[in-house]
Amino acid sequence: MDHCERKPKSDLLSNRWAVFILWVVPLIAILVGGSLPRPLHTALWTLGFSIMAVACGVNARRCGRRHCFYTAPLFFAVALGSLLFGTGLLPLGPHGWGALVAFAVGGWFLSGCVIEPWKGRYLKPK
Repeated sequence: MDHCERKPKSDLLSNRWAVFILWVVPLIAILVGGSLPRPLHTALWTLGFSIMAVACGVNARRCGRRHCFYTAPLFFAVALGSLLFGTGLLPLGPHGWGALVAFAVGGWFLSGCVIEPWKGRYLKPK
């Protein structure tokens, strides 16, 4: 049995309020931002993905949640991509926002729905 299974409270994903504040609210901001003018779209996506990235990084460190080790850098990359694409510094073409979403959703799905069930929810403590 690993650390988080003995202490599930250390996993932020086991706390309903933490999930709401750290992942649901940023996701709502991302969804709302998708229909706003480019400057607001860019700001909300960059902020939303950054908050989720930090939350995943903190959770990975706190309890070793496997998919958080993957989603933290993934969400940071998408936040940076959003900032660069939204400001015109990253040419992703006419479907750039969709490409960023596909990258984020695909990576999240792979880490949370494929790797984690296959390799286990938490990394084993050393």
